[in-house]
Amino acid sequence: MAHIAVIGAGITGVTTAWSLLGRGHDVTLFDKNRYAAMETSFANGGQLSASNAEVWNHWSNVVKGIKWMMRSDAPLKFSLAPSWHKYSWMAEFLASIPHHDRNTVATTRMAIAAREHLFAMARDAGIDFDLERRGILHVYADRTGFEHAANVNRLLARGGLMREAVSPADIRALEPALKGEFFGGFYTQGDSTGDIHKFSVGLADASVKRGAIFVNEAAITRLSRDQGGVAVAFDHRGSAHDARFDAVVICAGTASRALAAQLGDRVNIYPVKGYSITVDLADAASREAAPWMSLLDDDAKIVTSRLGADRFRVAGTAEFAGFNRDIRAERIAPLVKWCERHFPAMRTEHVTPWAGLRPMMPNMMPKVGAGRAPGVYYNTGHGHLGWTLSAATADMIAARINADHAGRTTMGSVAMAAE
Repeated sequence: MAHIAVIGAGITGVTTAWSLLGRGHDVTLFDKNRYAAMETSFANGGQLSASNAEVWNHWSNVVKGIKWMMRSDAPLKFSLAPSWHKYSWMAEFLASIPHHDRNTVATTRMAIAAREHLFAMARDAGIDFDLERRGILHVYADRTGFEHAANVNRLLARGGLMREAVSPADIRALEPALKGEFFGGFYTQGDSTGDIHKFSVGLADASVKRGAIFVNEAAITRLSRDQGGVAVAFDHRGSAHDARFDAVVICAGTASRALAAQLGDRVNIYPVKGYSITVDLADAASREAAPWMSLLDDDAKIVTSRLGADRFRVAGTAEFAGFNRDIRAERIAPLVKWCERHFPAMRTEHVTPWAGLRPMMPNMMPKVGAGRAPGVYYNTGHGHLGWTLSAATADMIAARINADHAGRTTMGSVAMAAE
C-alpha cells in the first residue's frame, strides 16, 4: 500500500484520511491550524441534506441575485469590486446553467450514498456528534417557490430521493414550534443533522489512534511532483520541513486552487462566504420553544439544526467578496430576526456569530479525482454540501487511489512527529 499525504483537516480531509486508512494505506494529515475543522467545517448549518442537492446554476437564482444587489440584508450579496477570479468564475457559473438538471441528479445520488458511509464512520470511530435523524422540512411562503420545488422534486426522484409534499397543517404538525404563514412545504424523512465540528475532530482523533500522523500548524509552502513521488515542503511552527509521499490528496477547501496550480492543475474554486449563529438555549422556556425538526426556509435561504438540548444553529446567506472572513453585523442581524419572528419565545440574548468560506466550483460539483501528474488527487470544492457529500467523495477518492497504487512499494514516513 501507499503513503499518502492529505492536505487539509476539514470534513473532506478527515473523511479522506479515514477512508484511506481503512484500505490499509499510511496517511499523514496536514493542516495549518492547531486543531482539525477550524475553518469552513467549524459552524455550518448542520444539515446532512440530500433534499438540498439542487445546484445553484439556474436562471431564477441569477434573477434573484440581481434584484438583491442593492440590499445589505439580502440572502445573496455580490461585491462589484474588480476581480478577474470572481468574474471569470461567474462566467463559468453561467455557462453551467444548461447542465443544471444533470448535475442536480448526480449530486442527489452522491448525497444518498454518503449517508451510510458517514453513519458507518461515526459508528466505527465511536463519535457522538449530536446526530438527529428526524428528517428535514423545506417551507415556502408562496406558490412560486413551492412550484419551483415541485419541479426540482422530479430531478431528486431521478437521483433516488423522494420528498413528501406537505400542507400548512402538516407543517404545524411536523414542527409545532415554528410560527408563521406558509404556502406549503416538502418533507424528507431520510435526511438528518449533526455537528460537523464534533464529527470532524472525533474522526481526526480516531484516525490518529488508527495510525495516521496529524501534522498541525503546518503551512504548506511548496508541492511538487517527480518520478519518485510527491514532495511536500511545509513550515511547522517556524521550522522548515520536507517530506516525500507516494501520493497527495488536496482537501484544502478554498486554498485548493493555489495548491493545485503548483501541481499544474486548474481547480477553479471561489470562496463564497456563509454566516451562522448558534443560539445558546440557556433556559427551559427557550429549549421548549426551539425546534427539533431541521428546517430550510427557501425564501430567506436559511437552514436550521438542533444540536443537542442546549444549542440551536441557524445558517444562511451567500456573499461573493473574495477571501474576506469578516463577520459583518448587517449579515448576522437577519439570522437573529428570523429566529425572533418564527420562534418568539426563544431567547436570543446569547448568540455566537460565525462566518466561513465555502469552496465552490462554478458548476457546483466537487472536484473528485486525479490530477494531471501521477500521484496527485483532489477531493475538494464541495461548496454548501461538504458536510452532506464528504463521506461519499472520500470513499470515491480512496477507491481510486487504492486501484492506482495496489502492489506498489510504500515510501518512508514523514520525518517528524506530530504534536
